[in-house]
Amino acid sequence: MSTQTATAQHPIDSPFSAASTADEVMAGVDLSGRTAVVTGGYSGLGLETVRALAAAGARVIVPARRPESAREALAGLPGASCEIVPMDLTDLADVRSAAARIREATDRIDFLMAVAGVMATSERRVGPGWEYQLAANHLGHFALVSELYPLLRAAHGARVVVYSSAGHAITDFRWHDPHFRTGYDRWEAYGQAKTANVLFAVHLDAIGRDDGVRAFALHPGSIITGLQRELTQPELIDLGWVDERGTVIGAGFKTPSQGAATGLWAATSPLLADRGGLYLEDCEVARVTYDDRPMDEGRVRGYAVDPASAARLWELSVAATGAGPIG
Repeated sequence: MSTQTATAQHPIDSPFSAASTADEVMAGVDLSGRTAVVTGGYSGLGLETVRALAAAGARVIVPARRPESAREALAGLPGASCEIVPMDLTDLADVRSAAARIREATDRIDFLMAVAGVMATSERRVGPGWEYQLAANHLGHFALVSELYPLLRAAHGARVVVYSSAGHAITDFRWHDPHFRTGYDRWEAYGQAKTANVLFAVHLDAIGRDDGVRAFALHPGSIITGLQRELTQPELIDLGWVDERGTVIGAGFKTPSQGAATGLWAATSPLLADRGGLYLEDCEVARVTYDDRPMDEGRVRGYAVDPASAARLWELSVAATGAGPIG
């Protein structure tokens, strides 16, 4: 990892913390005239994010795999209007169609919040045989950002915020077998996809900064949302996340509002002006670690913010998705 990257990954005295809520982070923020795109914006952390952005006056566009569910969830939100665009992140044709509709609807994007994601799913293949978690968490977002990049550049100060996870500590990117052709492990697949999220933000920032496009990845914290839908109740109990009644008991677990706070801080904080390519947690820039400390102790793994790996993943993603050049 470059010295520059290592030096940048250090706390910057944020006034917020792990306990901060979305409302606290957004207090006094006026986003009138701004446009945001939020994937996964109709449930869990995405819904909290959309609610906060709309309340601050932003126009919010929500690509949704289940448009009817999105309409129901977003009905009656305060502030600026929310617009729903049908999109399945695991279908490249669908992503391109959604991006075309977004380009027709607006001439700029100030915030692109890549919140949608899946966790520890059973083995499945999509598209040309892609592993599902890598497709949903990374490749779909990569294609969407590539398609929408001209609108980000037009904003003259856009921020792209990519939701990763402490789960990136499970594994580096599996260059030898990213699609698990030689045997599937659902947690390793999740960890790889979350590492890909961080690497994506690192290289997007490197090539976008001259256009005023800055990118951040983050760990939102541990929160029980729909993300855990493929885990059974006994599994959640065994992990120590909930008790037999389904009550959240995991140490340090956040509310959805607290979980959305770091992403909103990434999108709007003046402290992050002229910064980018960083991994954030608890409304702060995380430190780097090179050891095998437990993932719940925080910090970002050195392999996830390595510029050479980020550039390598970018090339792999371009080849996989057929995305055109940006920057």
